[in-house]
Amino acid sequence: MTRVIICADDFAQSAAIDDAIVDLIQRGVLTATSCMTLSPAWAKSTAKLSPEIRAKADIGLHLDFTQFSRTLRLSHPVLVLRSLLGLLDQHAVRANIQQQLNAFEQAIGTAPDYVDGHLHVHQLPIIRDALLAEMQQRYGKLPAPQRPWLRISSPPVESGFKARMIHWLGAKALQTAAMQAGFRVSPCLLGVYDFEGDAADYQAHWLTWARQLKQCPTPTAHSLPPVLMCHPAKPFDKADESDPIALARIIEWQVMQSPDFSTWLSKADIQPVKGSH
Repeated sequence: MTRVIICADDFAQSAAIDDAIVDLIQRGVLTATSCMTLSPAWAKSTAKLSPEIRAKADIGLHLDFTQFSRTLRLSHPVLVLRSLLGLLDQHAVRANIQQQLNAFEQAIGTAPDYVDGHLHVHQLPIIRDALLAEMQQRYGKLPAPQRPWLRISSPPVESGFKARMIHWLGAKALQTAAMQAGFRVSPCLLGVYDFEGDAADYQAHWLTWARQLKQCPTPTAHSLPPVLMCHPAKPFDKADESDPIALARIIEWQVMQSPDFSTWLSKADIQPVKGSH
């Protein structure tokens, strides 16, 4: 069996997203979910993270600088440009990271199992350095297996231009710095696509990712299995016009909640696992 961490992003963005994620964790399809702790819905959403859910899936921080961030909120293109030019306010960046980790720890009662980034912002220059410094201060004295791991957004080369851009914005630098600091990493990310198409198209993407999964680096003492990210949501009465991938979320949910999907995972020798294990 090929092990993979199947991770749903954007927990706490909306009830429809939360309900889809919780259901897929209960079904054994998802093994991780990344939380937006500055969302107005965060306090209500945490009630859905029962001990049963926590036993079945890693609960991580989805570091956000573009959607619900309070200390520093910029559009994604502006954030990327300012980070590459070294123009981000380092104190504001660190304060934003602290707010999100504090909100997670206060609600959940523990450190996050892992950290990644909304739109992969955790890999950007300045942000990645501040994140690792904050994680080292909070969790650096813990035994290595008890520290949060980091999701590295490094899709396979053949995943297309969008995937290569994600990697280029700091995947290698974050992976190297994280491992030097004693944090485990998931070095390969699958699940990147253009959020277009219908259920058949999304199923076809999974066939591609299953092939790519076999080509990802073998886990070591310092690295974890690959991560395959997804963004499911249950159907809702009215599409959230502010969410550009609202329809794609519902399609992902429709595919992944099907009993046929779980059967396919087994036949494809794909075993969803928790990164913290």
